[in-house]
Amino acid sequence: MRHHPAQSSTPSASAEFTDFVARASASPDVVGLVLSGSRARQGMATAGSDHDVYVITADRATASTSTSPTTSPAVVEALRSPALDVMPLSLSAFRTHALPGDAHAWDRYAFAHCTVLLDRLDGTITQLVQEKATLEGLEAHRLARSELDAYINSVYRSLKSHRDGRPAVAHLDAAESVPYLLTVVFALHQRVRPYNKYLLWELRNHPLGAPQWAADVLVPRIRRILADGDLDTQRALFATVELAARRAGHGSVLDSWGADIDQLRPRG
Repeated sequence: MRHHPAQSSTPSASAEFTDFVARASASPDVVGLVLSGSRARQGMATAGSDHDVYVITADRATASTSTSPTTSPAVVEALRSPALDVMPLSLSAFRTHALPGDAHAWDRYAFAHCTVLLDRLDGTITQLVQEKATLEGLEAHRLARSELDAYINSVYRSLKSHRDGRPAVAHLDAAESVPYLLTVVFALHQRVRPYNKYLLWELRNHPLGAPQWAADVLVPRIRRILADGDLDTQRALFATVELAARRAGHGSVLDSWGADIDQLRPRG
């Protein structure tokens, strides 16, 4: 995560974005501004990228919803335009936004590597962003265990369908295992799983350390599984995950599958 003053803007920032940040920063109701999306991740923005901005307002402020920048001059309104995607949240809502149990838990990666443009609360906005951007020890441990079990289940179903001569459904279960796999891999490193759009960017710019998780190793394996559910690729990747999971203390999850786990391991 980066932290820049509100008046900062990059040369590629549109006039609409720059004007919006200036107006929002001047509003006494706005206590925080956070830039996310491709514009916050170096090398990801294209000519068609908008600016994803979270506007955090004091709890006394009222935010309304609008899809047009001309319906109201209020800077705390939701707005979608070619240049801007503005998401207003009260401070109370922002405290729990994207965290486990929240309806928008899927939005959590938005706060990894984002840019805090404005923090009027002496670091409170920055701290809340940091909490969303990473997984704490116990949370990461629990998430890795639950998603590891789901990953094993999907691979096991895929392998059984391969055995029974049902390649189409075996392929579907193999593909279904990938989201669980990625959540496990990142949780083992106390990291939030990136959106698919940013997977390669994340692995290349913020590597997980071990060579088996490098973008040029992990992603081709995933693409092969998604392409046809290749049995040998599934088993090879499972062996990599099993070793990492056991080292992280999740052996009991694997052992709970008993002898069935042997079917997931490479042959020979």
